[in-house]
Amino acid sequence: MSHIKKGIKITIAMIIICGLIYPLFITGIGQLFFPHEANGSVIEVNGKEVGSELIGQKYNKDIYFTGRISAVNYNTSESKEEIDATSGSQNLGPTSDELKERVSKDIDEFIKKNPEVSKDEISSELISQSGSGLDPDITPEGALIQVPRIAKATGISKEKLEAIIKENTKGKWLGLYGADRVNVLRLNIAIDEMLMNKQ
Repeated sequence: MSHIKKGIKITIAMIIICGLIYPLFITGIGQLFFPHEANGSVIEVNGKEVGSELIGQKYNKDIYFTGRISAVNYNTSESKEEIDATSGSQNLGPTSDELKERVSKDIDEFIKKNPEVSKDEISSELISQSGSGLDPDITPEGALIQVPRIAKATGISKEKLEAIIKENTKGKWLGLYGADRVNVLRLNIAIDEMLMNKQ
């Protein structure tokens, strides 16, 4: 019985320490020192939440920059009912006919939306998923090729659009890792602000 009692005591102690004290401690540190990140890096505009800077969104209007292919594009069915919205890419290999068909369709749709752009100018991230399937960033080049379409749809000059891309571009992490990138949500918020100021 003494061994059973010790086992029960250890189990209860570990549940309290690992299941209660530790999570509360880590949550407290996050809320105290990194409240923005701990709460999902949500961006607010005029007191309204418009999205997380860590999760890609789909933008259909011509006035907005288009992000990369995202898992969030597939969380509704044809009837607009919610279905499984798990993260992660489709994990289709380069020999997959399904992938080739999807990429070809996405290229055609992008060129239709951006007629000034040739197939060779489309940067790879605009037609491919990230490992998580949720990446919200594109390359500055991927944003710049969309400028003519957005300038035409919004009446905002190409120079101003190129300026907001430059302002929102982040370099490589520590100057070494990754690539230059720009957050699509922040670009589109900047467009909304410009359009509001024009009114």
